[in-house]
Amino acid sequence: MTVDRAVLDRPVLRVAPALLGCVLEHSTPEGRVAVRLTEVEAYDGPNDPGSHAYRGQTPRNEVMFGPPGFVYVYFTYGMHWCMNLVCGPPGTPSAVLVRAGEVVEGEALARTRRTSAKAARDLARGPARLAQALGVAKEQNGLDACDVASPLLLLPGRRVPKARIRTSGRVGLAAAADRPWRFYVDGEPSVSPYRPHVPKRRSATA
Repeated sequence: MTVDRAVLDRPVLRVAPALLGCVLEHSTPEGRVAVRLTEVEAYDGPNDPGSHAYRGQTPRNEVMFGPPGFVYVYFTYGMHWCMNLVCGPPGTPSAVLVRAGEVVEGEALARTRRTSAKAARDLARGPARLAQALGVAKEQNGLDACDVASPLLLLPGRRVPKARIRTSGRVGLAAAADRPWRFYVDGEPSVSPYRPHVPKRRSATA
């Protein structure tokens, strides 16, 4: 049974921490890999300068404007895929970036996709690594993770006690990086290191 779509049909700051402990499972011809989420980030569309939807709908971000529960996949830094879970009612482009997790099924397959990982905790430690371990790329953009017929599913997993949930600023943003919208499970080795954004200084001119 997948996570009820109603869980995602709420404000993004309620959805994001509720996704911790949930499991993303992707079945491909190679096999199945499942990752239990330990770190996520919230993005609040037109209310958030850090969101891809801040300036409105484009061909790239149109999935964000659809129903909750769908997967928004984007390409970044010219080399990595990252994935988000759309939330809120249709027309409200908010989404949760899945940043890190623990591989709980299909570790052998995940290792073939993440050959540089030195330890199990590193297989899905970071948003690009997580997508790679799951085998998620452009082709999975727009899949419905709440539909049992989908190859990419969001499953209930294990509930995380509120006492173990921590927050911080978001990672890798130039705008609104200080908003405490990164949620993670305290003490989980798969959580990625937090590196706050440091504005670049202009070089001195003669």
